[in-house]
Amino acid sequence: MEKTQDAKIVDLAIRLLFLGLFLYSALVMVAPLASVVIWATILCVALYPVFDWLQGKLGGRKSLAATILVLLGLVLTLGPIATAVSGAAELGSDFAEQADSGELKIPPAPEGIKELPLVGSKIADVWTMFERNLDGALAKYGAQILEITKSLFGRVLGIGIGLLGLALSVIIMGALFSPGPNLVQGLQRFANRVFAPRGGEFVTLAGATIRNVTKGVIGVAAIQAVVVWILLAVFGIGSAATLAFVCLILSIIQIGPGLVLLPVAIYAWSSMSGGAALVFTILAVPVAIMDSFLRPVSISKGLETPMLVILIGVLGGMMAYGLIGIFMGPVLFAVFYELFKVWIDASPDTAEAVEGAAE
Repeated sequence: MEKTQDAKIVDLAIRLLFLGLFLYSALVMVAPLASVVIWATILCVALYPVFDWLQGKLGGRKSLAATILVLLGLVLTLGPIATAVSGAAELGSDFAEQADSGELKIPPAPEGIKELPLVGSKIADVWTMFERNLDGALAKYGAQILEITKSLFGRVLGIGIGLLGLALSVIIMGALFSPGPNLVQGLQRFANRVFAPRGGEFVTLAGATIRNVTKGVIGVAAIQAVVVWILLAVFGIGSAATLAFVCLILSIIQIGPGLVLLPVAIYAWSSMSGGAALVFTILAVPVAIMDSFLRPVSISKGLETPMLVILIGVLGGMMAYGLIGIFMGPVLFAVFYELFKVWIDASPDTAEAVEGAAE
């Protein structure tokens, strides 16, 4: 009898060992794609209403609707990479041709740069040095320029890799649209086993939170970037589109366009008339803070979860997990809040009844 029991224990240990090795191997293979799959899920949940509307307009052709959304997503993700690579290649070719012909020259410093507060005179002196004696300036500042170039190249490369990963997420998103409802039902059944009896409600809450965060973070950031672009274009600020895109990124990561608008306002006071600079500054202030009013309204609309809980989740998730944490944070925090509320609201009698039913 004892040998039989020992044999059963050994047999169970061997089975658990092989099961653990199988699970470990599966996790090792899936881990590099975890962020891609999470982004694909977030995009699918956020854009599913658009997909549902589009396939309705196309006569129920789900494959065509998913293909259109995937193509639009690839244009938005791969388009900036193609543009940047093309621009860098053209710039490098022009630079090489000018260097070979001995015609490489630095243009004069822009007018009014010397009047910039604190750093204007220093920038003008360095610019003049590069303009008049390029070889000497490179010999003096070459090491610093090389370090800055390496840092910028690393950051640009990281952004490019991130966009490629996002493009892969867009493709996976397209494959998730059609089986989406069945996947949600399966996830609700799983959640009911874990968080019975309200697991399905938590899945629905997570989906609604992702959609609201998408509207409140990315939607508001896009509106703010468009307003910044219009403001800069009206006042004749150069590179208005580029600065607006930078504002879009800063708004998404919860920094805001103030880092762009403040230097532009300083430049406006040094290059425009006093009246025009004053009008620009007065208009720039509400544009810089408009997200503070629009974002809470967009995020909390239609949700029973308090707005403060969602905002804490957005900020905490971003600091803990980066950009993807903007979506993961509020979902996790909202579910935690609902679980905590259920636990607080449950009376001792209810808890004893639940334990008795479980037994």
